[in-house]
Order: sequence, then C-alpha cells, then structure tokens
Amino acid sequence: MNSSPPESEAGPPDDPRDGLRDGPGGGADDGRRPPVHDRPRGGLRGGSGRRSVSGRLPWVLVVPAVLGLVFLVLPLVGLLVRAPWSTLPARLTEPQVLEALRLSLITATVATVLCLLLGVPLAWLLARVEFPGRRVVRALVTVPLVLPPVVGGVALLLVLGRRGLVGEWLEAGFGITLPFTTAGVVVAEAFVAMPFLVISVEGALRAADRRFEEAAATLGASRWTVFRRVTLPMVMPGVVAGAVLCWARALGEFGATITFAGNFPGTTRTMPLAVYLALETEPEAAIVLSLVLLAVSVVILASLRDRWVSAP
Repeated sequence: MNSSPPESEAGPPDDPRDGLRDGPGGGADDGRRPPVHDRPRGGLRGGSGRRSVSGRLPWVLVVPAVLGLVFLVLPLVGLLVRAPWSTLPARLTEPQVLEALRLSLITATVATVLCLLLGVPLAWLLARVEFPGRRVVRALVTVPLVLPPVVGGVALLLVLGRRGLVGEWLEAGFGITLPFTTAGVVVAEAFVAMPFLVISVEGALRAADRRFEEAAATLGASRWTVFRRVTLPMVMPGVVAGAVLCWARALGEFGATITFAGNFPGTTRTMPLAVYLALETEPEAAIVLSLVLLAVSVVILASLRDRWVSAP
C-alpha cells in the first residue's frame, strides 16, 4: 500500500524552488536567502533606481560645467568677432603670412614623423617590457608636458647648442649645427610634442588584448612580425590619435622654438612666432594669423578624429 502523501500536499520531491518557497529555515538556502516576494524590486532597471538617476539635473554640476564651457569658447568667439573680415583676403595672401604658414606645416609634419619613429617604440617598451626603473623612465617621458616651453628651449640649447654637451661634438665631427636653423625648429617641436604620442600609444597597448600576440608567437612569428602584423594594427587608432595631438601641439609650439631656434624669417619664423611679432606692431595682422592657426587646427583635428578615432 502506498503511504506517500499526495502530490498536491507534498509537491515534487526534487523541486529546486522549495528553498525559495519555504523561506527561512527551509530548503537548500537554509535561511540565508530571503523569499522571492520579500526581495527588493526595481534596482537599476526600473522603479526608483531609474528615477533617481534620470531626475532633475544637479545644478551643482551643471553650473560649473557651463562656466567651464564659456571659459573655453568665449576667447575664440572674441577672436572671431574682432577679426578684420573686410581685409582678411588681402592679409592672407601676404608673402610673410604664406611663408610662415608653409614653414609651420612642414616643420610640424616632419616633427610628427620623427615622433612616430621614436615615440611608438618607446611606448611599446614602457607598455610591454618589465625593467628596473620603468616608472622613473615614464615620469621622465612626461616631463615636457609640465615643463615650461622656454625651459625646454634652454635645455635643448645647453645640450644641442654649439657649445652644448652633444652639439659641440656634432659640429666638430659632422659639421651639424641645430640652433637657429629649420632643423632646430623640428627638434624643438618634437621635444614638446612627443609625450602626447607616447602616452596615447602606451594606453592603447595596455588596453589591447595580448592573447592575439601570444597566439601569433605560438605559431612561430618573430617579435618583429608580431609587432608589425598584430600589435600595430590593434593599436592603430591610438597611434593616429596620438599623431594628431602631436601634430597639433607641434603646430602651436612657441617657447622652445624661439629659445632654441630663434626668429628668422623664412628659416625659423613659424606661425606662432609671426603672431607674437605682429601683435607688437600690427594687432589686426596678429588676429588674422591667429585665425589661420585656429582654422587649420580645427579642420585637421575634426576630420582626422571623425575618420579614424571616433567610435562607430
């Protein structure tokens, strides 16, 4: 005779939800888990959680944000308002303006190429190789970011000048003189702009998935092949972003350039130096030159960032 209780009274013998029905003291939870009907609802997906996040705007954050935006945009607006638009075409075609713009574009581009050749391997070394003093090296790499540009120009002059630590040897052995030359402009711009590239590429390398590199090495690829065929394509957006920032920084460099390379028309007078010189004698010309720098920077940054760096 079957003495087991009816199914309607005892329920299925192996029902995993018994602990949730019985509450404290019952089932597999042994009183450590509250019943389903007693648990809080809503959370992050609905209920009061969503209302608290998407409620009224916190004015304690909105007001400083608006003030910060005004602080950054208002000087540019003032530049556009005070620009001599009636004489703008004539001033833009002046020989000294075209000469300074050409020199700025050439030197900034060459400095960016130099930063790519030296900065990408340096970023890889900091991100992939463990060696004593790596934190100190990383700190030294970022020093030009906080170093006043004039101080950087003085340091370059003491090292690469005609009587500098390395410059004297370069002039005596190879006849190479960097100060007050176009090559000196490139060196000064690369010195202050390279940290932007190194930081960007190093961050991209640290965020990249190393399993692809390990898989390529397992298949027999050399370190150079792994870097060229796997690592570099993975971090290419970071390389492009760093190169754009590097180019923009080199284009606007002033302090290190005037200290190390001087201010000679056609040789070292870039656009920032031309702006400074025109501001003392002809303020309207300085405004026009500033507009040219602003337009070139905005166009290059916007076009390259939207094409290569922005998320889809």
